[in-house]
Amino acid sequence: MENNITTFEEYKKEYAKSINNPEAFWEEKANNFTWQKKWDTVLQWDFTKPEIKWFEEGKLNITENCLDRHLEKRGNQTAIKWVANNPKEAIRNISYKELHAEVCKFANVLKNNGVKKGDRICLYMPMVPELAIAVLACARIGAIHSVVFAGFSAKSLSDRIKDADCNILITADGGFRGAKITPLKDI
Repeated sequence: MENNITTFEEYKKEYAKSINNPEAFWEEKANNFTWQKKWDTVLQWDFTKPEIKWFEEGKLNITENCLDRHLEKRGNQTAIKWVANNPKEAIRNISYKELHAEVCKFANVLKNNGVKKGDRICLYMPMVPELAIAVLACARIGAIHSVVFAGFSAKSLSDRIKDADCNILITADGGFRGAKITPLKDI
């Protein structure tokens, strides 16, 4: 996929295409993705109702586009570079292959615990690679995730769980905010 815009002139050209012929523009962009089932229609719209449908009948899995399709050529390249809160800790590099394996493992953990497409999961975790793994694992199986900042109070967490209608909470023992440890399970 080569969609790098390097000059303002290139940007203006792309912008004009998107305004003058949105169907062709977005079809060109969508063709850069791996589709499980190609769409029947790029765009259907009726501004009198307002109803807009994009890529009707098309089906894709976003994690296949984020991970799987990069395994052959970029499998050993870094997908996530994580710098710990403590500058004395080593930087953690996770390759596409490693990330793919972890996402698939966690997706299977979710499925083995009864999570299915459409289930809503609240992720109450610190900013660690495992949060990205959980997000991608949810997407891989079609579960809906809601990330809640790992510093919110029990009341704020409860409100967000209710608002998003989540029936599962995934958390960690705790996380760091500067030098301070924030216990998450205790909340």
